[in-house]
Amino acid sequence: MKKITIFLIVALPLAAAAQKRIIARGAEPERLASVFSFTEGPIADAGGNVYFTDQPNNKIYIWTVKDELKVFSDNAGRSNGTFMDHDGYLLTCADMDNELWKFDADGNHTVLVKDYDGKLLNGPNDLWVDSKGGIYFTDPLYVRNYWTRDPQMQQDGEHVYYLLPDRKTLIRVTDDLGKPNGIIGTPDGKLLYVSDMGQRMTYRYEIASDGRLTNRTLFANMGSDGMTIDNKGNIYLTGRGVTVFNPAGEQIAQIPIAGGWTANVCFGGRKLNYLFITQSENLHRLKMRVKGVRNR
Repeated sequence: MKKITIFLIVALPLAAAAQKRIIARGAEPERLASVFSFTEGPIADAGGNVYFTDQPNNKIYIWTVKDELKVFSDNAGRSNGTFMDHDGYLLTCADMDNELWKFDADGNHTVLVKDYDGKLLNGPNDLWVDSKGGIYFTDPLYVRNYWTRDPQMQQDGEHVYYLLPDRKTLIRVTDDLGKPNGIIGTPDGKLLYVSDMGQRMTYRYEIASDGRLTNRTLFANMGSDGMTIDNKGNIYLTGRGVTVFNPAGEQIAQIPIAGGWTANVCFGGRKLNYLFITQSENLHRLKMRVKGVRNR
């Protein structure tokens, strides 16, 4: 009993201190806008403007560094997760027809991926671009009421895929997950984090030189709808608020967000020192001590 008491006295101040090291002093989540139905997929461009989706309303918005809300696209292919590529194009998981899209600065799109092995994908959900320009994306099955397709799964499971930098070759890189969802990699291109909402776990993989994944290890005992990484290597998972883990897989912060489901996160702003949080019908931000990482 004495040992348990000592552990609690020491561990709680350490956890509180770790949280203070990543969040700006006195900062609280700030609700920026609440005119949406379900926000998802935030990502910042090179200037720090944050793009995010409102999937039920088929829109993509921008929250600018001037604190303005703008519509980027009102024909978004029911996009969910997004990411910026190295050339400044917005990549999205377009769930309407289960494709991967690329948007130019004017909101015009082209289709990058429409199927795998001649069969329709389940529904690309979230994605990450590596340093070579290749694209990892998760493909869980969440049946949508706006689909005109056969809702039955055409693939043999729910997997993670990698579109090689040539943007022509698509390979499957996992077969050991139940329902992959959130995904993020390290800037050096060595590690990939993938959440499994079916198993309620988040795993870490090593990335081989050909883009394939090896050496899966358990990272956190929770799943995550979306995720991001900061310049210290901490991983931010979502669901009930935002839960932060250090690179060793130790929880160092829990950021509560009032309201419904917290879907996704990214760093934005001119200095990438704000955490932007999509939560149900809302968009929030929180000033941080740590910063996001540039996608190069």
